[in-house]
Amino acid sequence: RVWCYACGKEVFLERNLGPHCPEGSRVLGRSTSLRLPPTGGCEDLGMETEEEEELRPRGLTGLKNIGNTCFMNAALQALSNCPPLTQFFVECGGLVRTDKKPALSKSYQKLVSDLWHKSRPSYVVPTSLFQGIKAVNPMFRGYSQQDSQEFLRCLMDQLHEELKEPLAEPLDNDQHSHAIAMDDDGPDDDSPSQSDNDFQSCESCGGGSSERVDREGQGGSGDGQAAPPPREESNEAEMLIPDGPDSSHSFGQTNREWQKEKNLINDLYRGSGAAGSGGDLDKDVDTAPIVSSQGTIKVQIQSRMAGSAVHMEGHCLTKMSSSPPKTNSVWPGMSSSHKKVSSFSSTKSQKKYRSVISDVFDGTIVSSVQCLTCDRVSVTLENFQDLSLPIPGKEDLAKLHSSSHQTSLIKAGSCGEAYAAQGWVAFVMEYIKRFVIWWWGPVVTLQDCLAAFFTRDELKGDNMYSCEKCKKLRNGVKFCKVQSVPEILCIHLKRFRHELMFSTKIGTHVSFPLEGLDLQPFLAKDSSAHTTSYDLLSVICHHGTASSGHYIAYCRNDLNNLWYEFDDQSVTEVSESCVQNAEAYVLFYKKSNEEALKERRRVTGLLGVTEPSLLQFYVSRQWLNKFKTFAEPGPISNDDFLCSHGGVPPAKAVFIDDLVVMLPQNAWDHLYSRYGGGPAVNHLYVCHTCQTEIEKLEKRRRTELDMFVRLNKAFQEEESPVIIYCISMQWFREWEGFVKGKGNDPPGPIDNSKIAINKNGHLTLRQGADSGQISEETWNFLHSIHGGGPLITVRPNVSHTNASHPELEASSQSKEKI
Repeated sequence: RVWCYACGKEVFLERNLGPHCPEGSRVLGRSTSLRLPPTGGCEDLGMETEEEEELRPRGLTGLKNIGNTCFMNAALQALSNCPPLTQFFVECGGLVRTDKKPALSKSYQKLVSDLWHKSRPSYVVPTSLFQGIKAVNPMFRGYSQQDSQEFLRCLMDQLHEELKEPLAEPLDNDQHSHAIAMDDDGPDDDSPSQSDNDFQSCESCGGGSSERVDREGQGGSGDGQAAPPPREESNEAEMLIPDGPDSSHSFGQTNREWQKEKNLINDLYRGSGAAGSGGDLDKDVDTAPIVSSQGTIKVQIQSRMAGSAVHMEGHCLTKMSSSPPKTNSVWPGMSSSHKKVSSFSSTKSQKKYRSVISDVFDGTIVSSVQCLTCDRVSVTLENFQDLSLPIPGKEDLAKLHSSSHQTSLIKAGSCGEAYAAQGWVAFVMEYIKRFVIWWWGPVVTLQDCLAAFFTRDELKGDNMYSCEKCKKLRNGVKFCKVQSVPEILCIHLKRFRHELMFSTKIGTHVSFPLEGLDLQPFLAKDSSAHTTSYDLLSVICHHGTASSGHYIAYCRNDLNNLWYEFDDQSVTEVSESCVQNAEAYVLFYKKSNEEALKERRRVTGLLGVTEPSLLQFYVSRQWLNKFKTFAEPGPISNDDFLCSHGGVPPAKAVFIDDLVVMLPQNAWDHLYSRYGGGPAVNHLYVCHTCQTEIEKLEKRRRTELDMFVRLNKAFQEEESPVIIYCISMQWFREWEGFVKGKGNDPPGPIDNSKIAINKNGHLTLRQGADSGQISEETWNFLHSIHGGGPLITVRPNVSHTNASHPELEASSQSKEKI
């Protein structure tokens, strides 16, 4: 007997269903016609009418503890009760396709399907996902208690890496002409654009505005817990913009593009009183936009008296850099498209990525740091995946609630709205509240934690601000606000403090609302957020001490709106008061919008009307999932199944049914008029242009790989080479992944800067550098295609006396011929 775990049914092999054709074996020809998907109905919008849901809804399935894994079970239950994410894995399975090991997204999809299966199992065993997590992060190996919030970060980061897709950024005519104009006068440096919105936890706004604060005090309940390894940082280029009439013409369009950011700074600058008088920013300061490699936008504000030049880094430089010099030196046998890049200072032009994780959990915070010596203000826009909030003590609460502090908060443009006095009634109630706090102790609310996080902070003493203008540590002031709010807000309360010799846990009860958490007091003035009210979805709780304890989760079932306690295998219904009395550690809030519910009912009604339609429209299944689970789904986006040429990419044509839903014209007209976006698609076809590009790319891979193998084989047969060329293994691994088909993007110019060191004006190989050795012919071959440098050579047989200590030589300009 055979049981199918995917559909939960028994399979009878004697029925002879025919051979199964795996996806990888299906090859598309140029005449491939796509099978039409079925027309969408109410089930595509998740409008279920099962009567059995009233008796026992789906999702009440426990997780077996497989060895001190309550931290994982609680996190998975809390995450699986977030409808936008769960519905994606349940209904958009065609997008969960990855070749990246350990394929954690596949394991999570299988787990979510089991938890929400119609058979309603009592519990499941998350063995596959646990093995994948241990392969990703060795911290979770063994059987010691770990931190549930660190597990969440690791899981969501890996899901993002496996499911991310590049964002389409077409270059319109205006931008193209602007890029050409910048090429004429721009520098030779290329700066990497945002390669990936690497998500981070906003624990503080940072004294240095661009520096990420250490995760002190987060931790968990177990020993040996370490923060995840830091993400790789990309280099940032710099450029000086002269303050003159010529530059005003060249950079006029750039300034117009950043006018919105300058308006944002004006609001913050007036509110903070940074200049003393709160005047207009354009009159008092110069601004220059900066986009870092992490996707953050930094705007440096300087006084005009300080100088006539400002620094501009990052994103805009990719369009301002000069074109590489033309050359006819192409390796024999290679096409003209393989011409080398200008110099090793150029860096790989990287893409921006998005995934369901970024769509659901990504928000933006604008943080500002002012130097109290030179009045320079640095403003940073950075993405966050969760907010790590401090739990204020008694003195902190008194400061937050004091009238004097309220005034300073309002002047600072921070979150004083949350505590602003409202007449004599509020004055009397404030003193009554102080008496209760003095008698019974402080009552900490989640609003207090948010206010403590977003309040202004003085940077002095050991926490002084490193001013880029003063080039010294200075006293400063920092504050931050929310620029864009996420669909699901993840809040982490810092209950654990890890010192050098011991760890402690803050057991203070933090009261939190089940409905109506409002982020309006903490929004930036020019924020475009429309919905700022949140309702609670799930809570992760920890019982015990910093060294030992147990995790459970309280989750609200989205099908019947009742609360349940998930304690490993046990699932029990609880009251709302039980949830509110819980010792919260991690909370998940979802945007609340009644208008979105009404809009879904309207579309459901349109789908139920059988009107004759001459045209059928294809809509992204992923966007429809947003429509039925997001409070603000945003414009219609069909980019996940279309290429830049308007066709279906050949790689996605084999499973196009999983990517699109066919809607009647009346439903499309309503959605398009309400949300916009698009493009409108009435016909699906395989893109021949993409197919041709894929064939050219495959030919290039084979050519480079075959040539390298042949040259390297000849190098290995050489007994005593006169000269050996060094190459960075970091770059070589990227190139190897490209030629072997593991990545679609070429590696960019050769970058030997990390393996080189300057000694007495000469570049030599750094001791212990991660480098490889290749022949001169191999170097010439790779350099003719990719460019870069610097050139680093090793002469093993210069003289008999130097046989044991080879002389190292390098040249970044030209190579010495022997």
